[in-house]
Amino acid sequence: MEQNQFIANRLREVFLNGTWIANTNYKKELEATTYKQAIQKVGNLNTIAVLTYHINYYLSGLLRVLNGGPLDISDKYSFDAPVLQTDAEWKALVAKLLENAEAFSQAVAQLPDATLNTPFVTEKYGTYNRNLEGVIEHSYYHLGQIVLIKKLVGDSAL
Repeated sequence: MEQNQFIANRLREVFLNGTWIANTNYKKELEATTYKQAIQKVGNLNTIAVLTYHINYYLSGLLRVLNGGPLDISDKYSFDAPVLQTDAEWKALVAKLLENAEAFSQAVAQLPDATLNTPFVTEKYGTYNRNLEGVIEHSYYHLGQIVLIKKLVGDSAL
């Protein structure tokens, strides 16, 4: 298997259909999360909705780069999630994340393997491979938070 396909499959695993690493994925967790659970605050933790926004912020920004656009995202804005007012807004956020995850996976699958060891935008960001592995690790980190927050919220937000 080519490296680009391997990475694309790992991305699909964390976002869309895998269970090997965490026994779950974003699609499974978020589609089973109610609007009330998603916005429920637990102490000083981010909400599930904010974490979903955060991950989607990076996916959509990096997808623009993979499609030939500029790198125009910034860490300082990555948690600036809008306040969700309705179930429809929550479902739209989840749908957008899953749509971007599939598009991102497809874009990675199209990358020539030789590109994986070249600088991502500029040398200060490391290689494409390093950044793509970072997306996977970052995504699992926040997936774990979502699962834990969901357990803390429990049925109280249903």
